Amino acid sequence: MTLSVGQRVRLAVELRLAGSATPAGEPSKETGAFAASLALAAGVEGMVERVDEHDGEQSHEVREYLRLKSLLQDFGHQMPPASRTQLEEQVGALEEHWVAHQRRALHVTVRVRLDNGFVLDTAPAEAFTSTLPA
Repeated sequence: MTLSVGQRVRLAVELRLAGSATPAGEPSKETGAFAASLALAAGVEGMVERVDEHDGEQSHEVREYLRLKSLLQDFGHQMPPASRTQLEEQVGALEEHWVAHQRRALHVTVRVRLDNGFVLDTAPAEAFTSTLPA
């Protein structure tokens, strides 16, 4: 499901936020003066304020995989069998990098202002569902 700015959404999973807190208006002499924990129940609704798509950078191995795969597809049928086999082996050796890149290639995060006043920023889009029926 693709989320868009202004869309009403519902938290699909329960979230537990934990970390340190500092009293507002007071300079903190040490970080983590207080421990804090907050739980947000699944079903809390809010509105999407921002949608960010993060396209993962291609590593050297991914770029090399794409280059060799293209070479194999375009010219593999014209290559001598030994060269084609060697190229296929090189592509196969880099394939795990390509698969890993595809899994993380497009990561979407959102900023959602929940109805209870909390704001979740850079939250994964898959943590939310639309409040409109499908």
